[in-house]
Amino acid sequence: MDSDIWTPGAWPLRGIGPREGLRPAVRWPSRRDPTGLDGPTSWQTRSGAWRRGGPNLWVPASVDGAHGPQRVVEAAAQLPGYGGVTGWGALSWLGGVWFGGIGPGGELTPVPVAVSSGRRMRAREGLVVSQEVVAPRNLMRHDGIRITEPWWSVAYEMRKAASDEAAVVAFAMAAFNDLVSIEELRAYVDSDLVARQGVERVRRTLPHLDENAWSPMEPVLQLAWRQEIGGAVVLMNRPVFNHAGRFVGTPDGIDVEAGVYGMYDGALHLLGEVRHGDVAKEAAYRALGLEGVTMMAGDLADRSGFAHRLREAYARASRRPAADRAWTIRPPEWWLDTTTVNARRALSPYDRDRLLRHRQRAA
Repeated sequence: MDSDIWTPGAWPLRGIGPREGLRPAVRWPSRRDPTGLDGPTSWQTRSGAWRRGGPNLWVPASVDGAHGPQRVVEAAAQLPGYGGVTGWGALSWLGGVWFGGIGPGGELTPVPVAVSSGRRMRAREGLVVSQEVVAPRNLMRHDGIRITEPWWSVAYEMRKAASDEAAVVAFAMAAFNDLVSIEELRAYVDSDLVARQGVERVRRTLPHLDENAWSPMEPVLQLAWRQEIGGAVVLMNRPVFNHAGRFVGTPDGIDVEAGVYGMYDGALHLLGEVRHGDVAKEAAYRALGLEGVTMMAGDLADRSGFAHRLREAYARASRRPAADRAWTIRPPEWWLDTTTVNARRALSPYDRDRLLRHRQRAA
């Protein structure tokens, strides 16, 4: 997958037709061709060597139809003369590594496409069709296919999400790869999204959005934390230093005023080396005067246990004198900030590769 990070105005609207410049890792569907040069012959489509990639569209059977980018391309090939792939498909195509089109049960979710009310396109297997009006300024072309701009795409995911929590997660994972900032989403909501279905959810969740979550479960941790401790300002993935400026670690979340940090432990954290590192970090944070709490996978169904542990952490922190704090989140002068979308976009190519390489791990 192309690892370029989207920036405003990076790709002009002109020439929004599909296919030209398509990345090499995928296959554009072909129509039947009696000569067999530009597509399969009728016999080849009946032989099992090719599979359907849409109405009168064919792809070699060896091409994996469950692969996310290939699904996006096959959806784009079915678009009418106007419109684009949207939602998770567009965000994935722009480099959003957390958007794979896989549901919570491991099922493939349909690729959403936006075609506007004036263009007719029937819903088909593997596709969900939005016929809301899409202005030309909200369409772009990238690596050979037409897609909606990132703010449209993430707003679509948020509007169609199963819950407010899922909407917050969708934004956080788009911000993870710097596809959209809170300011860009807010401007889009105020200008183009005024009367669309689901816009109230986007407006409602705007105050809860964060641009520095590193995994889908971190926004869940942040929301549960804020719900339990009203008024808490929970910063995500802020590096912690000692007073000499030495980097100590980066907890998933931290309430600076209270002196409480939080971590989410999934299955990966049960493994030996990872767990060993977690324990060492916990000891280092506590030695500096921070009190911690951990949310585990088992807390997702019933969050009362996490809420109890969180309250205990706040109680412990309240008994620590402020003078005992040997930590700060104020970085030394040489430290490069990567906590916001704009800060990450401003990095040089060298620093981007050095500091953000982990954000392209699925590319």
